Amino acid sequence: MFHEERARIARIMREITGAEEVEDGGIHADLATSAAFALAKIERRSPMEIARELGERIAKHPDIGDMRIEVKGPYVNFHFGDSYAEKVLSRAIRERFVEGERKEERLVVEHTSANPNGPLHVGHIRNSIIGDSLARTFRCMGYRAETQYYVNDIGRQIAIVVFGLGKTGIARMDGEKGDHFIARVYIAANRLLEQSEETVEEIDRLMQQVERGDPATVAVFRRAVEDCLAGINETLKALNVIHNRFIWESDFVRNGDVERVIARVKRLPQCHEDGTLYLDLSAEGIEKPYVLKRSDGTTVYAARDLAYHIWKGHNFDRMIDVLGADHKLIGTQLIATLVLLGEVPPVILHFEFVSLPEGSMSTRAGKFVSADDLVREVTEKAFGEVTKRRPDLPEDERWRIARSVAIGAIRYDIVKVSPEKSTVFDWREALDFERQSGPYVQYAHARACSILAKAGEFTPAYELTNEFEVALMKQIGKLPFVMEQVMHELRPHLLAAYARELADLFNTFYRYVPVLKSEGPTRASRLTLVLATRNALREALEALGIDALSSM
Repeated sequence: MFHEERARIARIMREITGAEEVEDGGIHADLATSAAFALAKIERRSPMEIARELGERIAKHPDIGDMRIEVKGPYVNFHFGDSYAEKVLSRAIRERFVEGERKEERLVVEHTSANPNGPLHVGHIRNSIIGDSLARTFRCMGYRAETQYYVNDIGRQIAIVVFGLGKTGIARMDGEKGDHFIARVYIAANRLLEQSEETVEEIDRLMQQVERGDPATVAVFRRAVEDCLAGINETLKALNVIHNRFIWESDFVRNGDVERVIARVKRLPQCHEDGTLYLDLSAEGIEKPYVLKRSDGTTVYAARDLAYHIWKGHNFDRMIDVLGADHKLIGTQLIATLVLLGEVPPVILHFEFVSLPEGSMSTRAGKFVSADDLVREVTEKAFGEVTKRRPDLPEDERWRIARSVAIGAIRYDIVKVSPEKSTVFDWREALDFERQSGPYVQYAHARACSILAKAGEFTPAYELTNEFEVALMKQIGKLPFVMEQVMHELRPHLLAAYARELADLFNTFYRYVPVLKSEGPTRASRLTLVLATRNALREALEALGIDALSSM
């Protein structure tokens, strides 16, 4: 396998040079090293001369096996030998191709955590899809990865919802999801707030009552949040996003964790009380004060977030938070404060936002396209595409495929862009079966399934005879390495790019290389390659939270 071969070369390089400089060989080789440049500075000799000597020493190493060594100027290139194909394909035809060794380390991925004041919109679901894809990849590689949704159930926005429930007279319509109902209340309540200062005072009073634990107020807050959260969770499940736990912010107030962390913060020299309670983090390069308590004595989100992260740090070995780019300041403040307290900080993955061609969205202003509406529209479009291609299928089967294709289109189109780049979701591009889209990858998997169904039984063989077969085999072998990259760099778009390239190579192979019409060992080898491709596509799609369909 690619990652094993890379590790072997790195070990050989370390033994010979003391360094592990191994990189992708691009179009020239499977792997390469530019170690001669670094050695030239030390030895004051030509990099090309050092590369020639290095190539000779590597070629004589007892563990190099049948790998071919090639020196090109200052570079040493590595070409995998004939045995590599059997190593890759014999592993890839197993039921579970990528199956990392069971890890004892426990990690938690917190993602989505949208305020329960309305439905998820397309801006939220990039968070959900990135976080869910990361957790799935970690699990594929043997980690015990738990996903959590941190429920902001006592913040100002929920107080506005509770105020609106009592003042607007808005009733829930028959069949209306709870999150959509709460959004209508929240929007109407914000309009009332703009008209009177007395309403602002009432919001403050509600927040004081809920933090003190007033039973009646707590019950109203809880019911509002539960209604909204039930709708949000329904949307997440439709997107193949599952949270293992919903952690309620108010629990850290009720169990005393917030007051305990406040007491610890007060002992820090950076802490100040001047009406509000805040930390001066300027020595850590953060100019804006980190406010933890308001002048009326109520805590703000940051204080509860500190308590939550201390709890996570004591119960998990590693914490990953997926947050929007607008949370960069508060994330930096959180990490700095945890370090000052001697606690373990999380790793924060910030992402830029996704929007629709119509523009950005705001729940407060009532300008948003809900994720439910997006899924519904894309599913209807997908049904039309499936019907054009498979009019022979029963209608219920076409709808089943359309739902999977729609979710695959949405998830792939959002995750394929690196987190630090903003993106616009365009359903026309996302649903294009001929482009490099989610349905394009799903269709490649379905094609492999169709070939195998027609082929019947065969004995695996590993005799590759042309460039299309070799290129496809080498891409298959990279899957575990790409998953490791996703884990280490927290960049699931790398897996999306891998799956697209694998689908490309498989479609090229299918176009130019006869499979079912070939004979003998050649036919068996090509069918083995198709089986390995199917398994690699399936595992990549599953890690991306996309259904690996057997027919489309």
